[in-house]
Amino acid sequence: MKKTVFQGAATAVVTPMNPDGSLDFDSFGKIIDWQIAEGIDAIVVAGTTGEGSTLSNEEHEAAIDYCVGRVAGRVPVIAGTGSNDTAYAIQLSRYACKAGADALLLVTPYYNKATQNGLYESFTAIADAVDKPCILYNVPSRTGCNLLPPTVARLADHPNIVAIKEASGNIAQICTLASLVEGKMDIYSGNDDQIVPILSIGGKGVISVLSNVIPRETSELCKKFFSGDVKGAAAMQLKYMALVNALFCEVNPIPVKAAMAAMGFCDGAIRLPLTKMEPQNKEKLLQIMKDLGIKVVEN
Repeated sequence: MKKTVFQGAATAVVTPMNPDGSLDFDSFGKIIDWQIAEGIDAIVVAGTTGEGSTLSNEEHEAAIDYCVGRVAGRVPVIAGTGSNDTAYAIQLSRYACKAGADALLLVTPYYNKATQNGLYESFTAIADAVDKPCILYNVPSRTGCNLLPPTVARLADHPNIVAIKEASGNIAQICTLASLVEGKMDIYSGNDDQIVPILSIGGKGVISVLSNVIPRETSELCKKFFSGDVKGAAAMQLKYMALVNALFCEVNPIPVKAAMAAMGFCDGAIRLPLTKMEPQNKEKLLQIMKDLGIKVVEN
């Protein structure tokens, strides 16, 4: 079995921005430090939740540099370096490796809608070009293409491809995937409403949006499962379902940025074409947070 990048919960952190749209590194540092203090198991920088697809190259590199430096080896840093352009993904992945990221998160190439062979060739080209572990990222609702289990099984033979973040939402597909890649790669849940189901078929954890808001609890959920307290983990999964649903009532990361702003961690600015959360949805989200005892400083 290849070396596991992390076990438990990794936070796909938001990228804080100032009202003028520039990156807010002061807030970013506070978020990173709080996440680690709360016991999170890894940090993902510049992924979907980090608005990686609308960061300029300079911003993307700066976010990776800052995160690696701020984390300073306390937990693994996974850099989101996938792109719809394989050549750019290779460039960014090489940069992240030199910057000191511990692993790479490679989303399927969005918009182009590659064939399965195209996906295989693209991921192979990226993995060939780097010397760090690669985590594939399947999220067809965002990218327009589905990385199918037989293709993942082929990719699992590559020494640098060590895991997949599965956010298809299709448990049957993920079960098939698990049966094909057992012993060759790790599987992480990419959906916060499916953490326990995916752990139950051998998953190693979750790459989470939810853990931006409740890092300690998300990590604890995984720890309960791995310690044998499946009932306790399931109870936590169910306890936070209303919050999970609220965090995805508009496209990610709109709600989670609103939540983090309400907790006092950042301004909440978000980059077009995404816009701030609709007032009625934000009101519901904040009420759910308050009902769960999460401290909200903004009304």
